[in-house]
Amino acid sequence: MSASALFAPISVAGLQLRNRTVMAPMTRRFSPGGLPTEKVADYYRRRAEAGVGVIITEGVAIDHPAAIDHPDIPHFHGPALNNWKVVAELVKAAGAAFIPQLWHMGGHRSMTPAPPNSDIPSLSPSGIYQPGITFGAPATEAEIATVIEAYAKAAGDAVAIGASGVEVHGAHGYLIDQFLWSSTNQRSDRYGGDLTGRLRFTIEVISACRAAVGPDFPIFFRFSQFKQVDYKARLCRSPDELAAFLEPLVDAGVDVFDCSQRRFWEPEFEGSPLNLAGWTKKLSGKPTMTVGSVGLDGDVVASLHEGVEVVGASSLDKLEVMLERGDFDLVGVGRALLADPLWVEKVRDSEAGQLVGFSRQALETLV
Repeated sequence: MSASALFAPISVAGLQLRNRTVMAPMTRRFSPGGLPTEKVADYYRRRAEAGVGVIITEGVAIDHPAAIDHPDIPHFHGPALNNWKVVAELVKAAGAAFIPQLWHMGGHRSMTPAPPNSDIPSLSPSGIYQPGITFGAPATEAEIATVIEAYAKAAGDAVAIGASGVEVHGAHGYLIDQFLWSSTNQRSDRYGGDLTGRLRFTIEVISACRAAVGPDFPIFFRFSQFKQVDYKARLCRSPDELAAFLEPLVDAGVDVFDCSQRRFWEPEFEGSPLNLAGWTKKLSGKPTMTVGSVGLDGDVVASLHEGVEVVGASSLDKLEVMLERGDFDLVGVGRALLADPLWVEKVRDSEAGQLVGFSRQALETLV
């Protein structure tokens, strides 16, 4: 395995990065009362010290009552900001960029038809959990405006705590993605209808964040074709549709696209080897990050449901080829890095045989 391209320095959106590796955002639920603990800080610090180029945090809740559904998901408002300031300082001192991922799930009631806590309010574009299953009421325009303000406030707070940038989570069927996906956005007002209408909420979020952080603070945007409730879902079924989706986001202020796939090596459209990040870079002209089973060669579903350990390096050979031809700029490493804080260091030093495999048990602690 050659990893020369993966460890080449790069400048992205004004960030001088020591290599192309990114710790992908992964929900951990180890922050009681929404406050990231010293163990959470050490969890991120260890990976930065082992050579990761960029740390993107787990999704952090913006200041809105329907943003998250679990008391141990970290907040990004109030007292939690002081804790995140400490994490940012530790990560940056270790040589990595620090980027919090701003998250709104869409309200627990909009994400599952059977919430364990009925006191959590619902917020979704149309009260649709997935095609054929309704839950909750559509958000009013006043509620939408409140959420946009909360995103902007969180982005401004990212600047205040010394973050290197900010990522807006618009993937996987959560609130922003619910507005984007026609199956969950059945609105007839200006936030629904065709792609232009369904993009309006996202554009207003990005624009508000850009106004809050100024022109030079990097804004990442994560999106995906698949949804948690439908792995075969597609926002864009052709390069032309993807181009129409990306252009207004670039105009609104996105600097880097975080392109989430289940398997990074799979081509996005027929007739081209480019994956989602490759097509996004080609069509938008912006830097992109690929993510999806990087460093995992086994069956990840089996690892979650059967306790099977998955680890390997053959997918990294595919990654190197794609990097060397310039398909994308950054590489998000998720579960492999969650299981092994020294993953980057071991791959860089050609010690793939020493990698710790990912299994379900890795989710139960902060290694």
